[in-house]
Amino acid sequence: MEGMIQQLMNIAAIILRLYSMILVIRLILTWFAGTRDSSFTVFLSRITDPYLDWWRRNFPLRVGILDFSPVAAILALSVAQTICFTIASQGRISIGIILAVILSALWSAASFILGFCFIILVLRLFAYMTNSNMYSPFWQVIDAISRPLLYRINRIFFGRKITGYMTSILISLVLVGAAWVAGRFVMQFLAGLLMGLPL
Repeated sequence: MEGMIQQLMNIAAIILRLYSMILVIRLILTWFAGTRDSSFTVFLSRITDPYLDWWRRNFPLRVGILDFSPVAAILALSVAQTICFTIASQGRISIGIILAVILSALWSAASFILGFCFIILVLRLFAYMTNSNMYSPFWQVIDAISRPLLYRINRIFFGRKITGYMTSILISLVLVGAAWVAGRFVMQFLAGLLMGLPL
């Protein structure tokens, strides 16, 4: 019986991995306008959009023009896949391992978002320092993403007082970088503690 459960979990993990790969391909294809009406994209959208739409409806993770719900959707599959693979290889799983996997997935999402924000802020700082043409489409996208982030950080740390734009960018870069470093250490410490929890 235990061997059968392990085989089923292995199959489930493989299916989840394949579906995750299909989701990633679908999301990459949305970046290219020429592929939107192709029969392959339409086929993939029928498979992936119901799942992605469920995440968009129930977990609105939109920040400005960016929608992070697909990241959460893929991470949820990753957690389920890791749990299935653990059961398939060890025949059992502990609450601590499940919690550590969930924590690791949450940190992966947070780390991705923090890294993305850091890159956007660096690009915004570069544009500000070089007096780049902010009317070009590329810099307009960077500006549209960075403005809400800068506004929120400014409101949290300075209240209604508005700091200089350069100061705001630099402080935001320091805070995002510090959050990434601190989060990494905290996550590793907590994951180590959780792995020791009994079933």
